[in-house]
Amino acid sequence: MKTYSRILLCIAICLAVGYLSSITTQSSIKTWYPTIEKPIFNPPNWVFAPVWTMLFILMGIAAGLVWNKLESNKELVKKGLLFFTIQLLLNALWSYLFFGLNNVLLALIEIILLWLVIYETYHIFKQIDKKASYLLIPYLAWVGFATILAGSIFWLNR
Repeated sequence: MKTYSRILLCIAICLAVGYLSSITTQSSIKTWYPTIEKPIFNPPNWVFAPVWTMLFILMGIAAGLVWNKLESNKELVKKGLLFFTIQLLLNALWSYLFFGLNNVLLALIEIILLWLVIYETYHIFKQIDKKASYLLIPYLAWVGFATILAGSIFWLNR
């Protein structure tokens, strides 16, 4: 598979996961989410879709760049892509826990785990391709912010 084909496939997979997660989110955005207390720094709802779209694209590029190093560092690339896959699944699970089940506490615990797995993915990617790891920094920052936001929502609605 060609270099750009791998990157495009990874972007498509990330965007598909994001789209599927948004299906779970959509009904709660109109019903449950408006009824809960949120901190003053909660972004408006329209911010989330473009931010997540950008993050999924950056994640896909990063994964594709790492995949393209498979021939030169097979074991580390496999490990990096395994962690990448785990964090992508945890990302989707968070939407289900928070918006699907409306379980803020479980979502808070899970997002902390998600951030840790993203950080490990970043660390592994950095050993393979520094540019790929740098593309995960906005994602780490956003999930860090989302963790603080989820913690605040938990605190305000306990």
